[in-house]
Amino acid sequence: MVSLRKATVTDIPLIHELGKRAFPATYKELLSSEQIDYMLNWMYSPESLLKQITEEGHVYFILYEEEKPLGYLSVQPEETPGVYHLQKLYLLPEAQGKHHGSFLFRHAVNYIRDTWKDAKKMRLNVNRDNTKAIDFYKRMGMYEIFNGDFDIGNGFYMTDYILELDLEGKDFS
Repeated sequence: MVSLRKATVTDIPLIHELGKRAFPATYKELLSSEQIDYMLNWMYSPESLLKQITEEGHVYFILYEEEKPLGYLSVQPEETPGVYHLQKLYLLPEAQGKHHGSFLFRHAVNYIRDTWKDAKKMRLNVNRDNTKAIDFYKRMGMYEIFNGDFDIGNGFYMTDYILELDLEGKDFS
């Protein structure tokens, strides 16, 4: 049985641990180990997670199968009215291929639409070389609106496509 739970600040150690397992597994073929370490600290340190949740408006959800945590997602309002960002959607390697990703994606869409009544679009960044994720998001109805090389510091860049999904008038149940 798969379930989702909205995370609180008390879940920061769990999100940190899940991130330490899921993020490197996702990017080991795409990024250097130095960039992975840098990004893990940048996005998944307990201090960063606390700031995301308490100051930046990130809302995290943790995916469970039975009692075992297997993945997470986070969404956040963007500065543009009506636009929301799917910041993170990650599964542990053993949870992939079981439709958990589409379950998380649909939850993100429905949470955004149910929580923010002005929701018109959902966006996300995806590494341009992550063809598995790109194919998944396109199957879910997303389309590319632009791409860029985003300086994240320390000489590292995120080379991403920005994908978008129209939220109005579609059923994502």
